[in-house]
Amino acid sequence: MFTVKAFGALFPIANPIGAVAFFYSLTAEDSPKFRLIQARKTALNVTAVLIISFLVGKFILSFLGISLGVLRIAGGLIVAHTAWEMVTAHPRLTKQEHQEAIDKEDVSFTPMAIPMISGPGAIGVVIGLSTQTHHWIEQLGCITGILLLGLLVYLFLVLGEPLIEKFGATGMGAFNRILGFLILAIAVQLISEGVLELLK
Repeated sequence: MFTVKAFGALFPIANPIGAVAFFYSLTAEDSPKFRLIQARKTALNVTAVLIISFLVGKFILSFLGISLGVLRIAGGLIVAHTAWEMVTAHPRLTKQEHQEAIDKEDVSFTPMAIPMISGPGAIGVVIGLSTQTHHWIEQLGCITGILLLGLLVYLFLVLGEPLIEKFGATGMGAFNRILGFLILAIAVQLISEGVLELLK
């Protein structure tokens, strides 16, 4: 159950499909072999960032004295911001960040893993999940869900070029807007749960 819960919560927010076009634009001048290496490193970095955030998230909240309700509201606001950018077709990176990314040889950690895929929204989700797990089997389930997401990220980045060619910029843009609307609904749900948590 926790595997499905973790994967289901992370997939729309991480949006590995939406990251495909950006990945191929950054690696357009690279060889297929190097692009494959970058795809593998990106997937590993995404997995590592989310698992580490999941494992230390509960301790960070305890140390800072942040309640679950506050975390849900803050996470909901971040997710809502990401969703709004998708709905309005606003790029996640500034022009300066995009130019710097183009000039980088290794894009697997920044900007691909952070902030494109395992950004603040995804990190907020896994920290929230960490507060809901109380047994090792539940923690293992969440980690398995993160591993599945990492595997899917790798598959999309490796096999994504035909997808881009088939749907084109217009099709990918439409898909991102639809996904953004669904993510916005998730954000509203997180914020409402956070408010109810604080009112208890």
